[in-house]
Amino acid sequence: FIRINKLPLTTFRCSVGNIFGKVTKRFGVSVRRQKFHSQSEAMNVLDAKLDQGIPVGCQTGAYWLPYFPPAFRFHFNMHNLVVIGRDKDEYLISDPVFENVVRCRRDDLQRARFARGSLAPKGAMYYLESVPERPDVAAAVHQGLIAVSKTMLHTPVPFLGTRGIDFLANRLEKWPKKLGEEQALLHLGQLIRMQEEIGTGGGGFRFMYAAFLQEAAEITGLAPLLQLSERMTLVGDTWRRFAVSGARLCKGRAKAGDTYGELAGILRECAQTERGIYADILQLLN
Repeated sequence: FIRINKLPLTTFRCSVGNIFGKVTKRFGVSVRRQKFHSQSEAMNVLDAKLDQGIPVGCQTGAYWLPYFPPAFRFHFNMHNLVVIGRDKDEYLISDPVFENVVRCRRDDLQRARFARGSLAPKGAMYYLESVPERPDVAAAVHQGLIAVSKTMLHTPVPFLGTRGIDFLANRLEKWPKKLGEEQALLHLGQLIRMQEEIGTGGGGFRFMYAAFLQEAAEITGLAPLLQLSERMTLVGDTWRRFAVSGARLCKGRAKAGDTYGELAGILRECAQTERGIYADILQLLN
């Protein structure tokens, strides 16, 4: 429905800012958000917060961040990073793509914060204003488990949640006949790129959620979450199998079974297995 460079934008995540907003709300954390018309004002406000020792989250256009290798650069205006300090004309940045702190010159960061195009950041920044001394982590975990499970199982439209995985499988299966081989491969490549490289989709997200379920078992004292964690890890393996098979197909290295029909079948397997996991979570918590 939404396209970037004439290819469909397949998203494997909730809406932008949704996780951050819910986590801060459930923990009772106060967050200030700002956007700017003036680029100089945006940078001056950023400097003022850093001088107070306050880390600042910024929405940027990834293409204009010079510390990204050329092969990693693409026009994506929803890349969030945290500016943690500054050293003369350079900013110290904690970027989720990189393992270590990176540096960025002032003019480059300003350009990235005001990148043009779809979903332009407009200098958007956000920072914490207050944090409770003892947030109720167990209650927040309980609320999060229920919310995610309901979202994945009970969506009002067919292209969200586990129904959305089936929806994608049905579309993917028809690509070769509907689009032709060349366009089908481009669509598949875009799909895998969105799944594995942008955001937290596919196998990577399932592995992360499995780790969360393991920690949730300890926090809440609900031992059955450990078994659900193991099941989610296996789903992550299945998603990764889908990505590897699809990548081979895109690169012209297809093996027996690397077909669009087989890929659609793997997606349906993921959807069915996840339905069982989320249903069991709701049954456990309710």
